[in-house]
Amino acid sequence: MPLPKNRKPRVIAVAGNMGAGKSSLVEWLSQQFGMVPFFEPNEDNPYLEDFYGDMKRWAYNSQLWFLIRRFQIHRRIDQRAAEDGAPIVQDRTIYEDAEVFAAHLHEAKYIDERDWGAYRDMYASLRQELRPPDLMIYLRCPLKTLVKRIRQRGRSFEKAVPRRYLASLENLYESWFDAYDASPTLVVETDRLDYIERLFDRLELHRAIENTVGIPPRSSRPPLT
Repeated sequence: MPLPKNRKPRVIAVAGNMGAGKSSLVEWLSQQFGMVPFFEPNEDNPYLEDFYGDMKRWAYNSQLWFLIRRFQIHRRIDQRAAEDGAPIVQDRTIYEDAEVFAAHLHEAKYIDERDWGAYRDMYASLRQELRPPDLMIYLRCPLKTLVKRIRQRGRSFEKAVPRRYLASLENLYESWFDAYDASPTLVVETDRLDYIERLFDRLELHRAIENTVGIPPRSSRPPLT
């Protein structure tokens, strides 16, 4: 999908399953393109550790917290984009919270029909208030690699994450991304593309981003002031 003519290309969102490499890509984009990073608020969620210990008890609380906090982040991004010309990169979006993570918990019967209906109504209302990103980068990664990366990074609250949970999220991610049409998209196969170490892969990703949203690498444009 091409960018609307009246929209300045300022916001890139990075989507993908747990362990796909979102935070690493956000950090890399902030360095390479001088983008302002907005990271995922996992560490702030007061329900998250309880949720991984008892998903049925804490699923609705955790997802409602994420929905509200993510909306607040989107609004701050919109405000920042309107204030200056600095490009922005966002780690995960409100769309994924609702259409992947919360949807999985509903399908798994961790969120009942009454709470799911209330959640969906709130999501629909909040989504109408938000401007979609100018580019959605989807990080695709095989389940085996996701499991390995999650174990290696050693976050205490992720140690009990079942493999079947990751598999379910992966299926929902693919379905969500196939239907996503709010902005241009770019797929990065993170098990094969090494944008940190390999020059060829870095150049390929540079070109893809520049061609899609018109943001050149930092080295080829004047420094931000």
